[in-house]
Amino acid sequence: MIKSMTGYGKGQGESEEVTLIVEIRSVNHRYSDVTVKSPRSLLPLEGEIKKIVSRRLKRGKIDIFINQEFAATAATIPTLNHPLASAYVEVFEQIRTLFPVDGGIPLSFFAAQRDVIVLKEAVPAEEAVRSSLETALEKALNNIEGMRVAEGEATRHDMEARLENVQNMLAQVESRAPQVPQEWQVKIVERLDRLAKDFEWDPQRVAQEIAVFADRCDISEEIIRFKSHLKQFMALFDSAEPVGRQMDFLVQELNREVNTMGSKSNDAELTRIVVSIKSELEKVREQVQNVE
Repeated sequence: MIKSMTGYGKGQGESEEVTLIVEIRSVNHRYSDVTVKSPRSLLPLEGEIKKIVSRRLKRGKIDIFINQEFAATAATIPTLNHPLASAYVEVFEQIRTLFPVDGGIPLSFFAAQRDVIVLKEAVPAEEAVRSSLETALEKALNNIEGMRVAEGEATRHDMEARLENVQNMLAQVESRAPQVPQEWQVKIVERLDRLAKDFEWDPQRVAQEIAVFADRCDISEEIIRFKSHLKQFMALFDSAEPVGRQMDFLVQELNREVNTMGSKSNDAELTRIVVSIKSELEKVREQVQNVE
């Protein structure tokens, strides 16, 4: 089963104190590149997040976005500004001592002083944050993996269809290749026969030239290697491991062999078929660039 490197997944985890929303996006990349964009409070967990994601998504440019939302009842909490409150108490005591003022400090008056009581962002319990994050991350990973698998399956069907075309065209090459030296021999003999009245030609020398030509345009070894690479490539479709790099290497080898066939063919029909094979392989190569 092959997977695409392109995908998107979203997940949400929540507790009474906090809700975490995780979004994961991935695109093609030669290696694995994971980045995390999260609130400052989650910075200590980024290393752990990257490890979890890298175990599931082996290759690609992977961006993780984390949004944190506090419960309405816990978004902010009133907090005593203790140093400032102490300073106010000291000042009030000084006033009572220095001036003829009786009575204590009314609580309402004290609390009304600026910044004595401030609203601060609530800090949810670490256990609640971690639990919500794990849930959200797991859902996001399941969703993105589902998308990558579905796209990988579509990519597999496209490549299988193109490689079937390549196999059919290769069969044409195999059928045509042995005929090329024979046809060349017939043509050269016919030409020499037409020129026989002007000069004599040595049949043995002609046979040697034909043998040299046949050896020069022999592509049987290239065909054997091409078939071997093609068989290895198609076997990767059922691998449980990431196979993108192996496929990329094999496509290069297939192209190398078919290029050699074209340069050695010395035949217009073979050249036409080789060009068609190269065209299909190029489309397979483009698909391989998105395989994990």
